[in-house]
Amino acid sequence: MPQQWPASAIATLILDGFDDYREQFRQITNGARVRFEQAQWQEIQRAAAARIALYEEFVSEVSQRLHAAYPSEVLLDVAQWPLVKSAYITLIDVRCDDELAETWFNSIFCGLFSHDQINDGCMFIHTTRPALRANTPEPLTRVYHPQGNIERALRQIFEDYRFEVAYENSERDLQRLVKQMRENLPDWVCKDPELSIELFSSRLYRNKGAYLVGRINTCDEQWPLVIPFLHREGQGIQIDTLITDEAEVSIIFSFTRSYFMVRVGYPAEFVGFLKRILPGKHVAELYTSIGFYKQGKSEFYRALINHLASTDDKFVMAPGVRGMVMSVFTLTGFNTVFKIIKDRFAPSKNVDRATVIEKYRLVKAVDRVGRMADTQEFADFRFPLSKFEPQCLAELLEVAPSTVEVDGDTVLVRHCWTERRMTPLNLYVENASEAQVREALDDYGLAIKQLAAANIFPGDMLLKNFGVTRHGRVVFYDYDEICFLTEVNFRHIPPPRYPEDEMASEPWYSVAPLDVFPEEFPPFLFADMKQRRLFSQLHGELYDADYWKSLQDAIRAGKVIDVFPYRRRTEQVE
Repeated sequence: MPQQWPASAIATLILDGFDDYREQFRQITNGARVRFEQAQWQEIQRAAAARIALYEEFVSEVSQRLHAAYPSEVLLDVAQWPLVKSAYITLIDVRCDDELAETWFNSIFCGLFSHDQINDGCMFIHTTRPALRANTPEPLTRVYHPQGNIERALRQIFEDYRFEVAYENSERDLQRLVKQMRENLPDWVCKDPELSIELFSSRLYRNKGAYLVGRINTCDEQWPLVIPFLHREGQGIQIDTLITDEAEVSIIFSFTRSYFMVRVGYPAEFVGFLKRILPGKHVAELYTSIGFYKQGKSEFYRALINHLASTDDKFVMAPGVRGMVMSVFTLTGFNTVFKIIKDRFAPSKNVDRATVIEKYRLVKAVDRVGRMADTQEFADFRFPLSKFEPQCLAELLEVAPSTVEVDGDTVLVRHCWTERRMTPLNLYVENASEAQVREALDDYGLAIKQLAAANIFPGDMLLKNFGVTRHGRVVFYDYDEICFLTEVNFRHIPPPRYPEDEMASEPWYSVAPLDVFPEEFPPFLFADMKQRRLFSQLHGELYDADYWKSLQDAIRAGKVIDVFPYRRRTEQVE
């Protein structure tokens, strides 16, 4: 080993790679306004996918640089890496994105070493960053004081946040939003002379929308505030609605949505700002929602190990029908499920392990339109043996011995995905009222339609593969059979050639691997005749191959279909 081990040089190289990544991330993010103003809907989708892929691309590039710069006996001397960490801390202490830099360091370390080398001496299992930065400003916001004149304040907001493209009809939209604000808030709020409206200085962009995000403050209370903008091509920018309900704003920042693009100078401070608006959201979700999904993963992991250390909760098998491809377990007091791939699949499943992994990674990059749960992929989780209920551990060892193993008093999970825990839809309707069943099945149909609009065909559409969120939304979460809608061949069942055809055990027509016959859906999806009839009333077009073909035609023509993450209130003001 050289006399002077190159800790500082290695730390600098790692941080230089982080700067390269952050610059490319910023360039893609900063282009969001132009893409919105120019209605470049397909380019928006490509940019979103490209930005997600950046992280692993740059981690790989930095790993190659390190291997090129240092021989393995130097670079992989793990005993020296506390020196690298110490040098790195000195470098990032002055930065405004230091928490992201820690996570980046962890990614590089894990790429170089096996996971059994992970420890807090060599990497940042626990952050070294203070919860509140003393030397960084609050996130840049604009504050408006209506002083009893809501209309004047909103007019100034729309002037300050004007786009290069003109408003379609700002006066019409202004009057509608004034009316909505008065209806949404208690009567006294809009008249309160101490009322203020605080908005983040940068707009947030996602899919076909732009958003102002902030809060409405009085001396004693606050409400979240989100104002979405739409670009109606050939007509201009429409100010769509005004949202002050915390549950609705939470859905806009949901784990089922694609990531926002927003210019952020101080990520921790902006996340803190969002946390004050949405106190029910974990910081992991908020980091993820603005594109820092690796930081979200770090925050999730820290919350998980803290939960395990501070509670008596144990892992149990998740409720619901056992999967044919995945085995799912959960931690009783932690709102997450852990999904592992079984060693052997049910005979009816024509996929292999590599295909399942590919499908789950695909979901990360596509537009989830609020109908697919985001996932985080982990390798080599290590949990205390005492944290598993015996029946749960026995089942995992039986169905996935290549993934789950016991090493002394530790359970090693070599590969898994984490996902928000939801109530399986089939269990939900079993215990729901008639009105709740109707609402859930209506939303189930909408979920299928909105996925299709985003060029996603779920494949296995059984109710057990959908969940119900705490806000009552139906979300798809089983991805081993998904594919792009445009890959599917939707067919009508041909008429029987002879009367005997209908009685035969085999179909009288050929069926290729990607052939789908929507007429077969009713008995496949619903054993309960009452539910089957209800769903036919609500979404009977899903049983028609021509309906699916019309969606395919729209997608192939380049149309990006509108799917709104909020309830629209575009009624005209009288």
